[in-house]
Amino acid sequence: MIYIVLLFVLFLIGIPICFSLGMVSVAGIIQGGTPLIVVIQRMFTGADSTALIAIPLFILAGGLMVQGGISRRIVDFADALIGHFPSGLALVSILACMFFAAITGSAIAATAAIGGIMIPIMREKNYEDTFSAPLIACGGSIGPIIPPSIPLLLYGTMAGVSVGKLFIGGFIPGIIMGLGLMIYSYYVGKKRHYVGREKKASREERIRTGKDALLALIMPIIIIGGILSGIFTATESGAIACAYAIIIGGFVYRELKPSKMFDLFVDCAKSTGQVLIVVSCASLFTWVITVAQVPQTVSALLSSTVSNKYVLLMIINVILLIAGTFIDTTSALVIFTPLFLPLVKAMGIDLIHFGLVMAVNLTIGMCTPPLGVCLFVSGSIAKVSLKDQMRDLLPMLAVLLIVLLVITYIPQTVTFLPNLFA
Repeated sequence: MIYIVLLFVLFLIGIPICFSLGMVSVAGIIQGGTPLIVVIQRMFTGADSTALIAIPLFILAGGLMVQGGISRRIVDFADALIGHFPSGLALVSILACMFFAAITGSAIAATAAIGGIMIPIMREKNYEDTFSAPLIACGGSIGPIIPPSIPLLLYGTMAGVSVGKLFIGGFIPGIIMGLGLMIYSYYVGKKRHYVGREKKASREERIRTGKDALLALIMPIIIIGGILSGIFTATESGAIACAYAIIIGGFVYRELKPSKMFDLFVDCAKSTGQVLIVVSCASLFTWVITVAQVPQTVSALLSSTVSNKYVLLMIINVILLIAGTFIDTTSALVIFTPLFLPLVKAMGIDLIHFGLVMAVNLTIGMCTPPLGVCLFVSGSIAKVSLKDQMRDLLPMLAVLLIVLLVITYIPQTVTFLPNLFA
């Protein structure tokens, strides 16, 4: 257990995640008298996975979709559908985040793309920036839940479960998260007299905006359908997503310019490097704690005190919610998955269900201080501080926590669709 304690000490004093993992791992290897060549071997092995090829592909596909004019068309379609309701622009923002999540699978991309469009419009309609910024940050957190999803891809690789089933299992939780935030936004909008568009969109406008957004919105259907039918694997689906994004953005919408491609590739390479160095160091750390029998010790400790799987899930939820406030989603996944997996299996908890519980927990952390990366993105767009966002952020987080409890204790919200399509 000393390894876990030391790791969190390094986190708290501000050492980057990957270096913290590496330092603790090397210390454990030296203490155990293992040759240091193991460091290179385990780090290489951790990144040497076919499934992980999908990570840069999905990151690139998300960038291509953003640059290809997808976000504006999605917002226009969402506005035509529900923009006329009280608090209409808030509802449009959440729906647009849900649509965008089904295309990019990234919380940060959804927050930046939708926030960049909606926050200035909401400001013009007298929505408070201190409401708009946390709302879009929380809406962006749906990104990694509705497929495609990089966190679910990582979890599936580590846990040895079907990525396709994880993707399908994310639909209902993601929709529930969106609906919860929309209900809260409607309630607040009625009290504060937030309005949307002046009149309901005509049938012709809905059809027109729907046609504009349709080609973007069918991408997740192509990806999930291809995986389920066996036409291509979850890894290959990333390449399909990139090709589709280039065709739609470059040749149909004609907004994806060759001049933008180089910067996209550079950003994709940087993001991929950040993810894979963490995965590599986490693979080394996992090997060290496995040799030291830390997962077995944690499992035995919890098994001796917890005999009910529902109590266990509550304990795991609390641990992950706390960890998510200061550890990014990727790092938390690669640290906690090997720790909890033996006990989850022993308790007979469905691994697809558990994967979504972990993902929802950690994405809530993306809009929870102090790390709350989505809050910083939306706050920078709205030019409001984290402190100013807290008044409206807290009830939004309460909504997401209620959704988390529903997903945790009603497994069918996750397992229904995977079992249906099995």
